Amino acid sequence: MNETGQRNEVVAVEIPRTNPTMADVATAAGVSHQTVSRVLNNPASVPPRTRDRVQDAVARLGYHRNMTARALATGNTHTIGVLITSATFAGPSGTLMGIEKTARAAGYWVSMAGLDSDNPREAQDAFSHFINQGVTGIIAIIQTQSALDATLDASLPMPVAFVTSGFVPDSQPCVDFDQADAVRQVMSILRGLGHTQVAHISGPLDDLHAAIRKTVWQESLVKGLDNQAMCQIGDWSAASGYRATLDLLAANQMLTAIFAGNDQMALGALRALGDAGLDVPRDMSIVGFDDSVGSDNSIPPLTTIRQNRHALGQVAVELLLAAIEGQPAQHLRIPAELVLRASTGAPNN
Repeated sequence: MNETGQRNEVVAVEIPRTNPTMADVATAAGVSHQTVSRVLNNPASVPPRTRDRVQDAVARLGYHRNMTARALATGNTHTIGVLITSATFAGPSGTLMGIEKTARAAGYWVSMAGLDSDNPREAQDAFSHFINQGVTGIIAIIQTQSALDATLDASLPMPVAFVTSGFVPDSQPCVDFDQADAVRQVMSILRGLGHTQVAHISGPLDDLHAAIRKTVWQESLVKGLDNQAMCQIGDWSAASGYRATLDLLAANQMLTAIFAGNDQMALGALRALGDAGLDVPRDMSIVGFDDSVGSDNSIPPLTTIRQNRHALGQVAVELLLAAIEGQPAQHLRIPAELVLRASTGAPNN
């Protein structure tokens, strides 16, 4: 009885165990231990009604798998190591997000290590770190040939998938964007608008992407132009794009377009042209690369190359999982997309 003389109603409440087991989930769902295991590891193999019942029991009991015990039992830690040579700019960071989300969806977690230099000893130390963690495989995001060579020289007892535009043996899976085709798209649209005097602001030439973009730009030029006077080397920053543009203007009176190796340098070029009293695109067309955040809000909005970084990370994980399963290695190139905006137009004759 309570204080008012009314009978208290007793409500049964199911209190989850502190550490519920898979057997507890099986009992609560009315299925076998094996069925619970299939739902947790390969849910698509279980009929929807049974799967829903098991998943409801998992949520109700607060069950969490003991990943350490599972790794000891199966010999698989379900962890992927990611080695990256640089996360300074938005590109590698976007790829990392794609890797992490895709890996997690496949039941894997990600452990990351960064290389500050191209020293082979540092690469070997990073791999030793991953081996000590018991990772199942490694994704190596490599932006310089020397770091790639150091990575390839390391003797690894596990699958490695590369995200790079450098040389990788056919026996190793590899993926990257099609850098060469992207530059051909840029030069094709500029030639189509009537531009023949197209300068280039390159990133550092020890960067594999920068080197490819510069090479394909040079191959696309009208024969007979002074290539050296038409190119300046930057460091990916907007400040280097600003300085490079002033140097290009001083050396080329007939210049009508600039292709910058990334959007940051293109934004620096836009400011330099404005300071020089030139209108974009009436007096000069500008094209960037990467479709970075804010490139559509520059003045004028920047024509650029868009690369789906999430897709790159997803494919890298898929290649690594295929290698873990013993499937043949593939070398893939993902197409990039030219995004036309207001920074390009016909030259002002």
